[in-house]
Amino acid sequence: MPFDSLALTVRRASDQLWEVVEPLVYRGRRDTFVVPAGFRTDFASVPRLVVWLIPRFGRYTPAAVLHDWLVTTGLQTRVVSSRDADGLFRRVLRELGVPPVRRWLMWCGVRWGALANPLRRSGWWVDAPRLLLLSVLLAPLVVPPGVVVAAALGLYTVVESAVAALLPGVGRRADRGMRL
Repeated sequence: MPFDSLALTVRRASDQLWEVVEPLVYRGRRDTFVVPAGFRTDFASVPRLVVWLIPRFGRYTPAAVLHDWLVTTGLQTRVVSSRDADGLFRRVLRELGVPPVRRWLMWCGVRWGALANPLRRSGWWVDAPRLLLLSVLLAPLVVPPGVVVAAALGLYTVVESAVAALLPGVGRRADRGMRL
């Protein structure tokens, strides 16, 4: 087991973020990384269009939390490069038993994300050929269902907006904060 503990202890910090309660310790072949208590994560940063394929949490959650720490604090403190953070993420996914296709899809996701982030872009071109090849090979698995999900989400948004416009009081800020 790559992590010192089988348990990841977190508490909800907001609708989208979770706070690590107890340090998450990863011991690699050469390095040890500690995600400290208090660190905030969104688990796997998965676009809504592909959550059907890769939910925001699962077997890979400790790897996702470690990756979030690596691409924020780890980059800021120069512990790792963006490319190393993404490669370590893929290795930890393997160590956690994440199946190969899902593992490579997740790696593709974080590498594409690195291109979109100026702080993570350095070294991106080194992986570009492999990333492009994998993206083309994996696209038939992701794109057709993604188009269906996008259409369904669009329809849902239209229906939700219409209902909110027709029903008095629905969608007001006070309604969203009520606890039942």
